[in-house]
Amino acid sequence: MEPLGQILPDERTSLANFAPAAAPKTIYVLSVAGGLSVAPGEGHTIYFGRNKPDVHVCVGEDDQRVSRRHGRLDFTQGQWWVTAIGRLPIRFPRSQWLLPGETAIPLTAGYTPLFVQGSQGREHLLEIFVAGDSGVKPVVRPQDPTQPPRSWKLSADERLVLTVVGQRYLLHDLHPLPLSWRQAADELAEIVPDAGWSPKRVEHLVSGVRTRLSRDGVSGLTREEIGEPVGNTLNDNLFTALMLSTTLTSADLGVLNE
Repeated sequence: MEPLGQILPDERTSLANFAPAAAPKTIYVLSVAGGLSVAPGEGHTIYFGRNKPDVHVCVGEDDQRVSRRHGRLDFTQGQWWVTAIGRLPIRFPRSQWLLPGETAIPLTAGYTPLFVQGSQGREHLLEIFVAGDSGVKPVVRPQDPTQPPRSWKLSADERLVLTVVGQRYLLHDLHPLPLSWRQAADELAEIVPDAGWSPKRVEHLVSGVRTRLSRDGVSGLTREEIGEPVGNTLNDNLFTALMLSTTLTSADLGVLNE
């Protein structure tokens, strides 16, 4: 493979805390086998995959499920794009998948980890850093207060119902699903007898929380965004948002024990 850009030094073991003072849109690509940096230029292409002589960045060298050329990074239209050209998909953060043959996905400035699917559940990390337009290295602030995640206020009834409906998420099940409205109503009737819990009341309360969070800017909580068929997607997205924001935590499960 013809040389492209500059080889990253061996001591560069990660791009996670990398913030170079580089020309805007310079890209850095790194795997456990090494990496390189490439300046932006129309038509520049970086290949990555298993076959070291035929790619710029080798990833999954010992894993035959990884394609010889698994993907590529192209600079066009003023930014870098990722394209899957192997047999298996590439996973982005937040469980976004890029399948072979699909439209390329643009890379934003900053750090992006990509995960190349391998054999027996293996995932091979490919780290990418794209320098921002300012080209200025951010100020390191180790002593600054940690910024807490944005969380949402819940009424006592909302917290109780959401804990019951979403208990499998809070219990960290491998493939969690929300309880059905009927299951939740039956369990709520055991926890708080004579409170008049019904499937419709449970559904109405959870729907109200979804609507409120959606208005506050949380994505993926409306049918218009998801499209049909909806299935459990709306509630799955709701409980993911509630947990990532620490609005709901495992400590809320105490109500089930009571």
